[in-house]
Amino acid sequence: MRTLITGGEGQLGEDLAPLFAREGDTDAPDIDRLDVTDRDAVIEYLRHNRPDVVIHAAAMTDVDGCEKNEDLAFRINAEGSRHIAEACLETGARLVMVSTDFVFRGDTDRPYREDDEPVPLSAYGRSKLAGERAVQGLLPGAAVARTAWLYGEWGRGNFVRSILTAAEAGRTLRVVNDQFGSPTFSADAAAAIFGLVRRRGAGIFHIVNRGEASRYEFARAALDLAGHKRTRIQPVSTAEYPLPAPRPARSTLAETRLEALGVPPLRPWREALADFIGRIATPA
Repeated sequence: MRTLITGGEGQLGEDLAPLFAREGDTDAPDIDRLDVTDRDAVIEYLRHNRPDVVIHAAAMTDVDGCEKNEDLAFRINAEGSRHIAEACLETGARLVMVSTDFVFRGDTDRPYREDDEPVPLSAYGRSKLAGERAVQGLLPGAAVARTAWLYGEWGRGNFVRSILTAAEAGRTLRVVNDQFGSPTFSADAAAAIFGLVRRRGAGIFHIVNRGEASRYEFARAALDLAGHKRTRIQPVSTAEYPLPAPRPARSTLAETRLEALGVPPLRPWREALADFIGRIATPA
């Protein structure tokens, strides 16, 4: 199996590449080799390399950056996804697009299922939803893998690493306690996406570690596991911690389709977080 992973140097791309390398040739270019906003370059790249499967993980994921530059967000997340889908349609490659919990408004009293109607609040969410719809419109057999609150060993930083870095610097932390979601270890998400590809899944799938946490609860758990139990962390409301982009209050995702396909559900988020901390943190 020949696999192409866009965004290969990103947090998820780095975890995906070694899994697919076991199955055959794997190419994981980052933006310097494959700019998804360049339609002609994307189509030519797939014509030349002829992958059997494309995992489209490249995206603009800076939520506040997307809010400040919505045009760029749509060029990368929406138009870039369309370009990948068009190239897959021409070359016959199967496609899995990675998406996000931010396609939802976050005003329900239960976790979102795959068939719930998305209503995004932010430019990031709108651009990712537009990408989902472009992919599904062109390739009904494609898969959309929504994940959430992703953290891992690779990439340019994430919530957990930011929290631990601040703790090591001795800073008092302020973390919102009224935003709830599904903290997800990128290594676990990558393994599930690998299973999704092997079982030829099509449609929308939620891929998250089980359970729900507030941002505050997530941060406190990371600090405790890393040995920073004395670090001061102040719970604050979203209103007290304003950011350029609105965040959904509760974007927790429910996995209802993955297990039916034969892919085991991801482990609970606390178990996954402990695994991650054990890999990267030296107890204080």
